[in-house]
Amino acid sequence: MTVEYIRYRIPGDTTAFEEAYGRAARFLALAPQCADYELSRCVDEPGVYILRVAWTSSEDPPQGFLAEIEPWIEAVDERRHYRRTAVAGAGGSIPSMYEWAGGTEALERLTERFYQLVIADDVVGPLFAHMDPGHPKHVAMWLAEVFGGPARYTGERGGYPAMLGHHLGRGITERQRRRWVDLLVDAADEVSLPADPEFRAAFMGYIEWGTRLALANSQPGATPPREAPVPHWGWGVAPPYNG
Repeated sequence: MTVEYIRYRIPGDTTAFEEAYGRAARFLALAPQCADYELSRCVDEPGVYILRVAWTSSEDPPQGFLAEIEPWIEAVDERRHYRRTAVAGAGGSIPSMYEWAGGTEALERLTERFYQLVIADDVVGPLFAHMDPGHPKHVAMWLAEVFGGPARYTGERGGYPAMLGHHLGRGITERQRRRWVDLLVDAADEVSLPADPEFRAAFMGYIEWGTRLALANSQPGATPPREAPVPHWGWGVAPPYNG
């Protein structure tokens, strides 16, 4: 991933410049080599703009984009390309999904009710016939870490390798996976987990992603990576998959 920064210095009225970039952005949004983009205006010097584009390849920008910004080439003050480092993260102004859900107490309510439903269910119940009594709290611990809470599952339960071990060789069926998801949604409603669309969309994104991986990892002959970190799930962002 290469991140390109272009600084513009626009004299006088900047309306035409912003309108041109509004049109140019349509081509960036359709370009397969563009991951994301953003045009920012300087607060201290309103005639100064920074364009940031994250490129996934070294292909040339789309011709339509270049045509729209061509009149402003001479206004480019600086242009640089950067490689991202491992130093990245979200700031404290945006609550984690763990905080929004209500923390450990809310997730423990969720998993306690969920496994009550699971054990009584004819489809997925047999998978949990010999469940450890502490399993609901352990799963709450896993979800807490996934959603941005304390890393207790890694520190106390063995992290990703331990969770993977619960699925290897289990031969989970798609019907069981789907029923697992349905019961979790029912439990989330029953214990009043936040029901706003943003949280539920992100929450269900993880549940779909995680259960589909569990399904694949449980099949006979599956050889998933044995070592990996616990996934960290944000507001609708899937972690990168390195297969």
